[in-house]
Amino acid sequence: MGGEPWRVSATGLEVRVRLTPRGGRDAVDGVETLSDGSRVLKARVRAVPEGGAANDALCRLVAAALRCPGRAVTMSAGHAARLKTLRVDGDGPALAASLARLAGDPA
Repeated sequence: MGGEPWRVSATGLEVRVRLTPRGGRDAVDGVETLSDGSRVLKARVRAVPEGGAANDALCRLVAAALRCPGRAVTMSAGHAARLKTLRVDGDGPALAASLARLAGDPA
């Protein structure tokens, strides 16, 4: 996905996320560089990783953080893994700028 954990697509934004379920709170914790050099957005949710609860909580968290409708955020990969790919429908460049501010990365 390049240098950032997100990339603009034809329909919005694709975001790579490292999710920590049962994280004590719902929050976006910035950007992390993995051992392979790829970068991911770090997020934590209070929900447990059972029955899709943590995945649903992650989608709600990202939608709220980006101030977009909940239906705009869907999981496209990683349903049962810690590393996930989310798709956010909307204005890709504007979403990317909002996510950069939220993650603490310079725009």
